[in-house]
Amino acid sequence: MTVSNAAEPVRAIRPAAPASPLPTATRRWAALAVLMLPVLLVSLDNTVLAFALPEISAALAPSGAQLLWVVDIYSLVLAGLLVPMGSLGDRFGRKRLLLLGSLGFAVVSAAAAFVPTAEALITARAALGFFGAMLMPATLSLIRNIFTDRAERRMAIAVWAAGFSGGAALGPIVGGFLLEHFWWGSIFLMAVPVLVPLLVLGLWLLPESRDPHPGPVDPVSIVLVMLTMTPLVWAIKEGSQYGLVPPVLVAVAVGAVAGVLFVRRQLRRTTPMLDVRLFAVPQFTGAVAANLLSVFSLVGFLYFISQHLQLVSGRGPMEAGMLLLPGLVVTVIAGLLVGRLVRVMRPSHVVAAGLLLNAVGYGVVLLSGQAGSDLGLLIAFAVIGAGVGAAETLTNDVILAAVPPQKAGAASAISETAYETGAVLGTAVLGSILNAAYRAHVDLPDALTASQAGVAGETLGGAAEVARAQTAEVASQLMESAKHAFDSGVVLTSAIAAVLMVAAAVMSLVTLRNATADADSADAGH
Repeated sequence: MTVSNAAEPVRAIRPAAPASPLPTATRRWAALAVLMLPVLLVSLDNTVLAFALPEISAALAPSGAQLLWVVDIYSLVLAGLLVPMGSLGDRFGRKRLLLLGSLGFAVVSAAAAFVPTAEALITARAALGFFGAMLMPATLSLIRNIFTDRAERRMAIAVWAAGFSGGAALGPIVGGFLLEHFWWGSIFLMAVPVLVPLLVLGLWLLPESRDPHPGPVDPVSIVLVMLTMTPLVWAIKEGSQYGLVPPVLVAVAVGAVAGVLFVRRQLRRTTPMLDVRLFAVPQFTGAVAANLLSVFSLVGFLYFISQHLQLVSGRGPMEAGMLLLPGLVVTVIAGLLVGRLVRVMRPSHVVAAGLLLNAVGYGVVLLSGQAGSDLGLLIAFAVIGAGVGAAETLTNDVILAAVPPQKAGAASAISETAYETGAVLGTAVLGSILNAAYRAHVDLPDALTASQAGVAGETLGGAAEVARAQTAEVASQLMESAKHAFDSGVVLTSAIAAVLMVAAAVMSLVTLRNATADADSADAGH
């Protein structure tokens, strides 16, 4: 079966009617520049938040689980709503949804800067996930309809993918400056000056596009998506802390049942919200899985390296951000060069090589993490960045080439769902294992009160905050144990991630072995 054949049922239901491309190349690339604003913002927001975790821990005193939810709730809501929002964009207009999401994102970001509690911050992050879900499918689907030429589109997708890395590269620099000169809430205010130009220029430069024959809105499917994603991620978080207790098992069962019901509902509907038949195609499924796992490795790594540089090595946010900049630049360059590389190598080999680079990067951590080597961690991050840049760009191209233009919203939503699910799982899985290892290995001084021991025993950030109120001797004893416990958890999570990346590389070699011919044939039918 080929990708182009997989798209045929969709063509039979909805005749191809792509939006007219912008009249000149200049306006096409200008529109792409506008579309990069929300992409840069979302990726920048994730990186900045990772660096702000120590200050958030000090200001709001979250528990270990709450700290993970501050990071994860955004991606969790986003991942659950990307497919529904992609479908709504196909129906009501992708440009309209993009501008509406931008306005909501800016307003909520401004409010998030001033929340007084960890619970309020989690709520604000959930609202950001809701509006963020309007942004991301619209950007990729508009690119799919603006750039109808295959060569131009591949370059545009490379720029789009590099935008995530570019935002991540800017995040430590801009965020580090803000965190050293202002309070942690300032990182959320960055959204306002970024999104205002998008609202103004987007009205002028972006063309409206939609599916000419959209399916009906399906609230039941939307609920089933959320019932699949939310319990499963919650189970991962709670299971890492409490084991396979009954609530965790119930959550897994709810997620699994909801997932099965969602798939069955899509198969029965004449116009499904998500065409799950595409997943019967090995190339499509392999590209989605590789996309997810490459982001899994990057986000999971960022979760602990940002804390290591600040709380273990004692560097300031700005300095830590500057140290990560070379690795993030490598990610951008790899994404831009992959279009040339794929001309001489099979896509399956490029994606597999990228995933193997991720495994190598985590292997470097195994050699340097326990010793607390900053240089080893930075080298590992650069290697992982190169792998993610190559794999993510190419897998997005394969995913979009599998469907006709009027289904770009649904296809881009799948791609974005993979990206955000990878972000959720990267923090939830690796972060939860890291926190569990920390709790198991940290040795708390007897001088701590019960409440202090509870805070210090949860997270490294909590230990750092408790240590500030102790005598020099007690503080030194606590932080020495906490740093050792944290780095021992880093080594454990790196070993797990390395094995997973090798398995993912093998999967990519098998599932994407015919991706070149299939993508070309699919594109020829547009």
